[in-house]
Amino acid sequence: MGQPLKQKGPATYADVLAAPRHLVAEVIAGELHLNPRPSSQHGVAAFELAFELNGPFGRGRGGPGGWHFLAEPELHLGAEPAILVSDIAGWRRERMPVVEAAPFFTLAPDWLCEVLSPSTEKFDRAGKRAVYGREGVRWLWLVNPIDRTLEVFRNQGEGRWILLSTHADDAKVRAEPFEAMELDLSLLWIG
Repeated sequence: MGQPLKQKGPATYADVLAAPRHLVAEVIAGELHLNPRPSSQHGVAAFELAFELNGPFGRGRGGPGGWHFLAEPELHLGAEPAILVSDIAGWRRERMPVVEAAPFFTLAPDWLCEVLSPSTEKFDRAGKRAVYGREGVRWLWLVNPIDRTLEVFRNQGEGRWILLSTHADDAKVRAEPFEAMELDLSLLWIG
């Protein structure tokens, strides 16, 4: 999976809506990409990370607050647009003061996390990261629950990503843009 689905003409939002419900449908450069739903390792890593960040940064409990986090938001980014579903997205409240009731978002997040799996890693690292960079996402975290790693990237402008740090296993880390808290990576892994 993860390979573009062959179709006549460029893919549209109608193709995303018509995709089987057991697949995640995304569009980049007019190509429809279908991927299986995440594994339990993937789901646990995404949920635990969102939970850990939302307390101090979303709700402001014991931390600075100032963020809105969403799990699996549908993002329509760019003029084409690319239609993507990230695992976790975060917007600074000064850019998005209120989370509107909407089926998708056109405002690029400030921070994104993709939890990698064997079927999506290439797509997340290449196609999606390129769109995120082009559309001005400032930080991107790539979490690999199989290898038990966290990679932290910052967009240097015009989609040029710089790898700030890589962390593994049970490390306790302070990573941009959430360096105000120490994140225990052991909370993200199962098995």
